[in-house]
Amino acid sequence: MRAVVSLLLTGLVGYLALVVFVYFYQARLLYFPNVPGRELEATPQSLGLAYEELSLTTADNVKLHGWFVPAADNAAAVILCHGNAGNISHRLDKLRVFHDLGLAVLLFDYRGYGRSEGEPDEEGTYRDARAAWDYLTTRRGAPAARIVIVGESMGGPVAAHLAQEVRPGALILASTFTSATNLAARFYWYLPVRLIAKFRYPTVDYVARVRAPVLVIHSRDDEIVPFAHGEELFSRAAAPTQFLEIFGDHNAGFTMSGPRLAEGLREFLVTQGLLQP
Repeated sequence: MRAVVSLLLTGLVGYLALVVFVYFYQARLLYFPNVPGRELEATPQSLGLAYEELSLTTADNVKLHGWFVPAADNAAAVILCHGNAGNISHRLDKLRVFHDLGLAVLLFDYRGYGRSEGEPDEEGTYRDARAAWDYLTTRRGAPAARIVIVGESMGGPVAAHLAQEVRPGALILASTFTSATNLAARFYWYLPVRLIAKFRYPTVDYVARVRAPVLVIHSRDDEIVPFAHGEELFSRAAAPTQFLEIFGDHNAGFTMSGPRLAEGLREFLVTQGLLQP
């Protein structure tokens, strides 16, 4: 019996140590600015596109790096809130998709990613997206109704949080989870995730408060964010809403879905008056 009790106590102590470790180091388990790296591997010029280097300043005085890729006069503009890991140079495929539709695109790196200053945290990423919005609306004079906020994966709650505060022309959520805690509970089922989580990113709560057209994009092949998350976001968003089902895994869906993605985006944006038929 003593051996059994000793073994149980050892296991309990080990488990509690793991919980404490995750609690204090969860930022490192969530944010991956160094995977594959913070160095820029390419620029929009690689696609033959002219662009402007941007330095954005957030409300808490953090300097962010970004690019603005213009389009024709009076074109609608996209703010791209990218997913976790890497930097804007790893999102040129997404830049191409939106620019090929005739949209101007603003890409920015969150604090601690790419060439941006600081360290990432939840509230900080919200401020970062707001700095991108303020740049378009104040510095470039873009009408709010002509701005499309796009969030992919972890960028989804960032985009939805911004869209609930402002009134954009549309919100697009691609491969996005309902909340970080819901997703973490799936991967770390053996931990009391909901009790110890410091970062929540409750996309489902934000999208319910957005008063703009919403397009949800998701793949049944997504191995990281289950398809059911996209379905729930769609059900919680206020009308008008559309759902675009693509195929391919979490990271390759945009590329693999090609024409289906482009046509779905075009249909949605034309319906909302953000693209010409």
